[in-house]
Amino acid sequence: MTINHQEIELIDSFEQISVDIHLDAKAGSKAVAREIAALIREKQAANEPAVLGLATGSTPKYLYAELVRLHKEEGLSFKNVVTFNLDEYYPIEPDALQSYNRFMKEHLFNHIDIPAENYNIPDGTVPKEQIKAYAEAYERKIETVGGIDIQILGIGNNGHIGFNEPGSQPNSHTRLVTLDNSTRLANAYEFSNMSQVPRLAITAGIGTIMKAKKVILLAWGQHKAKIVRRSVEGSTTDQVPASLLQQHPNCKFVIDEQAASELTRNKEPWLTGDCEWTPKLTRKAVTSLALKLNKPILMLTDKDYNNNGLNDLIVQYGSAYELNIKEFNAIRDTITGWPGGKPGAELPNHPERSTPERKRALIFSPHPDDDIISMGGTFIRLHEQGHDVHVAYQTSGNIAVTDEFVLRFIDFAVGFEGMFDIDRSKSSQILENAKAFIGSKKPSQKDTPEIRAIKGLIRRGEAKATCRYVGVGDDHAHFQNLPFYETGLVEKKPMGPEDVQLTVELLRELKPQQIYCAGDLADPHGTHKVCLDIIFAALDIVKNDDWAKDCWVWLYKGAWQEWDIHEIEMAVPMSPDQIMQKRLGIFIHQSQKDVVPFQGADAREFWQRAEERNANTAELYDKLGLQKYAAMEAFVRYHFM
Repeated sequence: MTINHQEIELIDSFEQISVDIHLDAKAGSKAVAREIAALIREKQAANEPAVLGLATGSTPKYLYAELVRLHKEEGLSFKNVVTFNLDEYYPIEPDALQSYNRFMKEHLFNHIDIPAENYNIPDGTVPKEQIKAYAEAYERKIETVGGIDIQILGIGNNGHIGFNEPGSQPNSHTRLVTLDNSTRLANAYEFSNMSQVPRLAITAGIGTIMKAKKVILLAWGQHKAKIVRRSVEGSTTDQVPASLLQQHPNCKFVIDEQAASELTRNKEPWLTGDCEWTPKLTRKAVTSLALKLNKPILMLTDKDYNNNGLNDLIVQYGSAYELNIKEFNAIRDTITGWPGGKPGAELPNHPERSTPERKRALIFSPHPDDDIISMGGTFIRLHEQGHDVHVAYQTSGNIAVTDEFVLRFIDFAVGFEGMFDIDRSKSSQILENAKAFIGSKKPSQKDTPEIRAIKGLIRRGEAKATCRYVGVGDDHAHFQNLPFYETGLVEKKPMGPEDVQLTVELLRELKPQQIYCAGDLADPHGTHKVCLDIIFAALDIVKNDDWAKDCWVWLYKGAWQEWDIHEIEMAVPMSPDQIMQKRLGIFIHQSQKDVVPFQGADAREFWQRAEERNANTAELYDKLGLQKYAAMEAFVRYHFM
């Protein structure tokens, strides 16, 4: 969609902060890295320090990786750079796995030539009675070097910047703060359990941030889209701290397409100027209007379209009646109880092909329970309808098993061997070793290889039990254990050639006619995104194989979000009995019940998330005037050829 100057003015009427939108996080990070590099070189030429304010967390990782690359490959020196980090947990030791001090060294400082005395990170070990004096000294040090030239920020789901939570005042400075519970939940993935997430943090204040000469806020992913819109287009309020950046004279948001999805220019682009009315955008406009007015599609009138900036559609289609019928029929045709195609039926608008009648379907599951959580109803239907269903469990999922569950599992093994007069000396020793390690384990400590292996075994057993519950044999469960995941930490390696090769080998072995994989990029740990990238890279390699030319790829979403209604290309309905059948399948994953490590900001159990998400999808279809079902699982087709 081409944007002219008039449209830019219309966009500006909504967006109160400059927004740069990039294809993805890597592209956006590279653009910001180039801007930082230009500042550093400009300051070097003037024999002046370049002063950077830096952030931590997953958001700036690509930025720091690109700065390291610029240093190593293009000779960018950081000898004249002085940095001040925004925040740090309190209390926390600087070498703790979750420490931002450690984060900055691992991701940036240890890989560039910045002098150690030039980087400043809040100290999480300062005695509480000395915090105020320490914070004042931190502020003075920033002023002494001339202030921050570029301040890098991320944004929390509640709008916090740094650790300035809702309610933080515009004139606040560096201080000790209490973390909002939503922030602690969002950061819980870094810790073994919620109780270990610090309740306090030291943070530079909003007043400190506002003094920076330039502010660049980074945001990546669908889960940041709503708060980005509130910050950029909403009124300024201390309840959304990032919205206060509207008052900064030189601030911009650098975001990816997913984080930009809720901005008016993307969500309702017809309000910001002329649109190219593609079929996808037309469906988005019609469904958005129907839901906004709480009307079924077939009840929308010419007046409804005209009053909501959609007159162009009426001009193009002649009347609301013609447009409504077209879109209603198209959405109706996405609904099917035959996800593998309906055998012996000529249905040109059906989401799937009727032939071959018995397809080999390969479900890629990033974790050992994503298959049943995200598409359990479809999984069961595919098997019951006679398709040859295989599941590829891409990662071991071993970090998401509690220590208590490991001890329970080993204790059972010891008891089992004793019951049947099997020598249990080895298992007893393993149990004692595990008890000793777990009893003295520090919050930041990585599990032993032995314990990680046992945790992986627990999850494999649950996954195989789920397959048997559906009716799929053990020989159809494929455990890839992709190497990128096997760090023993929340922090994973980037995907590598071995990950892709293992996936290529499985694809060529099975030669599926259908592939299902997780397109849920809202996964707070990033595992789903890496797993999807690995599949896409593998598909690019095999795309010219004969079997691949007749293979269709369907993307499902996981436990966090669902496709927007206008995106859905296949919706598989479920009855109340099928919902219960899926729930019982999820319950098989006992290690993930009740208390789940690293589950992100959503405190609900996975079965609850799945049921509410599926019910909501069905409700949206009902509101649009389609058939009413208890629940629906939704898919979007990915074209890789």
